[in-house]
Amino acid sequence: MSFKIVVDSCCDLTPAMRKDSCFVKVPMTIRSNGSTFVDDDSFDQADLLWSMRQSEDAPTTSCPSPQDYLDAYRGADDVYVVTLTALLSGSHNSAEQARLLLEEEAPEVNVHVFNSCSAASGEVLVALAIQRLASAGMPFKRVVTEVEQFIYQMQTLFVLESLENLRKNGRLTKLQSVITGALKIKLFMGATPEGEICKLGQALTIKQALGKMVDKIAADAAHVGRTLAICHCNCLERAFQVKAMVEAKCSFAHILICEAGGITSVYAYDGGIVVAY
Repeated sequence: MSFKIVVDSCCDLTPAMRKDSCFVKVPMTIRSNGSTFVDDDSFDQADLLWSMRQSEDAPTTSCPSPQDYLDAYRGADDVYVVTLTALLSGSHNSAEQARLLLEEEAPEVNVHVFNSCSAASGEVLVALAIQRLASAGMPFKRVVTEVEQFIYQMQTLFVLESLENLRKNGRLTKLQSVITGALKIKLFMGATPEGEICKLGQALTIKQALGKMVDKIAADAAHVGRTLAICHCNCLERAFQVKAMVEAKCSFAHILICEAGGITSVYAYDGGIVVAY
């Protein structure tokens, strides 16, 4: 049985994943300061970051259309789809609409849409879990069950250099009382099991906030033997620093470093780090 793993472009695939034909990325679109950026292989991160710095308004994003997803689904017996958390984007809804269309068009094809309840590095780990299980020949329904359980157990944590974009576009609605007048404070944040942003701690410097994040990871015994994915937005050196901090305190089997694409760059902004395990 052939399979493919369709992801939206908030899934920041590693170079090895981009070379693997089983992964198909459906691009989202970003509009900032009068310019439009398609989050595909043509995306230029430096241009987007410059555009966002020049604009007083928050950038806006558009999810793929159901037709975009439908086109990506065709050509395999089993189709697994991984989307950005449904609480932050319409990508999941578009993917589900496309699933219904494909069921009418080709009812013999198996399709499941996973709400990652995460983003960036979290989506990467979900896609890798699917690849590992499907490549081993596991039946479609069993893969779905195993991966849904993986998503439920997965942790997503992040530290951002700047909260401006999240604040401007309303993604921090429930944190307004915390960040008002205190945007210079570095927040250590995470995602709830449902995929909603939550505050976990704060610090006066980015180094302190990253240290708190690593301490939390180390305190979670569930990390042992798992894979950690570190996604960075224009701060590769910082990503390697986090990797070294994690290696000193934790027992992960593998640590991956991913570069932020367009959608992750919008939310993580310049200097942001997003980890998942």
